[in-house]
Amino acid sequence: MSPRGGVRTTACDRTQAKVRLDHAAKYREVAELVASEGEAVPASASVGAGLAVLAGIAAADAACCAALGRRSRAQDHRQAVRLLAQVEPGGQEAARHLEVLLDLKDTAHYGVIHVTSAELRRALRRSEQLVSYAKTILAR
Repeated sequence: MSPRGGVRTTACDRTQAKVRLDHAAKYREVAELVASEGEAVPASASVGAGLAVLAGIAAADAACCAALGRRSRAQDHRQAVRLLAQVEPGGQEAARHLEVLLDLKDTAHYGVIHVTSAELRRALRRSEQLVSYAKTILAR
């Protein structure tokens, strides 16, 4: 289905939103665990950031399922930014958090250089904001 804005979506409900929120929280938890290895394991920053990106994507899905009854199914994750921006209240800000995470996705998941500690901290912070946002939307 292609709703306004041309984002390919699939229908979902609050039960599925809860599952995606559970996934987001677990990705986030593991991201923190991996990140705690610090600079002793250089790959930890990239893996931690990659998990934070996955947490953000899952949190966006959860918020969209709960508020809109649909989530993005486009191959381009950036289309999820447009869909998340439609969630009220707060979707515009949440979409900016997701956009920051997606800016890091290729480097974290497919890059041949390690993510910096500053990028990791930013990814962890943004993923936490998105997980908290999704929790708020589901609590409505």
